[in-house]
Amino acid sequence: MSAVTFEEARSPDVMASPASEPLAIPAQVARPMPKARPTPWLQTGRGRAFSAALGRILRVSLPPIIGMGLFVLLWQLVSVSSGAAGLPGPAKTWEAARALFADPFYDNGPNDMGIGWNILNSLYRVVTGFGLAAMVGIPLGFMIGRFAFLSGMLAPIISLLRPVSPLAWLPIGLYVFKETEPASLWVIFISSIWPIILNTAAGVARVPQDYLNVARVLALSEWKVFTKILFPSVLPHMMTGIRLSIGVAWLVIVAAEMLTGGSGLGFWVWDEWNNLNVEHILIAIFIVGSVGLLLEQGLLWLAKRFEYA
Repeated sequence: MSAVTFEEARSPDVMASPASEPLAIPAQVARPMPKARPTPWLQTGRGRAFSAALGRILRVSLPPIIGMGLFVLLWQLVSVSSGAAGLPGPAKTWEAARALFADPFYDNGPNDMGIGWNILNSLYRVVTGFGLAAMVGIPLGFMIGRFAFLSGMLAPIISLLRPVSPLAWLPIGLYVFKETEPASLWVIFISSIWPIILNTAAGVARVPQDYLNVARVLALSEWKVFTKILFPSVLPHMMTGIRLSIGVAWLVIVAAEMLTGGSGLGFWVWDEWNNLNVEHILIAIFIVGSVGLLLEQGLLWLAKRFEYA
């Protein structure tokens, strides 16, 4: 142990730091823990699902919306370019439609009824004529596709009659039935039966021959062959024919009603033309297109129900 000299003992550093005083240790400054940032909602599971659903909706709905917007814009440009006495624009047609549908079911007599009654009358004729065509065309299509002799016998008749214009059948209907209502139904029937017959027969002809050979070996009756083999296989082709047929029927009824008169959308369009009410003619065009679209979508839904049944 080394001794401390007198000069060292008198040093101010030694005198100022007694041995009993503890060393001062600087305290650590306490820092608050950083707060966790909240996860944005769009990055959560529900947010991602919502974003995906919104993207699907936009991909499906945005193109039709843009298309309709461009159509209305083009319509407005044509209306403006044609002048005051030209084609009515979208705004003027919309106001006419609001007034027209304010009371769609008034009835002031046979030739003065609301637009609602005219739509229902046209739908009644289309459904009745189309139903008769389906009742005849579906069984006939199955027989034509099933039996080669019958197919060869009826093929030239179908090829001869199918291209005939629907309105060419109207005078025959008026001559035979002597009344406009059954004549209109006849025109719808004879015009819409061909897609049903041809598509049903094509579906039967494409049934694999092995299926029919197995049915022959098992000695199945014709009813069993029809219900267990033919009908399930032919259903997609038959539904295609039905969709085409209902479209033809809805196209034909407007032209037939223009000539027969009385009631219906076709008669209403012709009557508005005689009154030079172009706004109502444009409204009728949209009505015919909308009802035809609804009929087709309804048949598509029905076809899917049959497909997954």
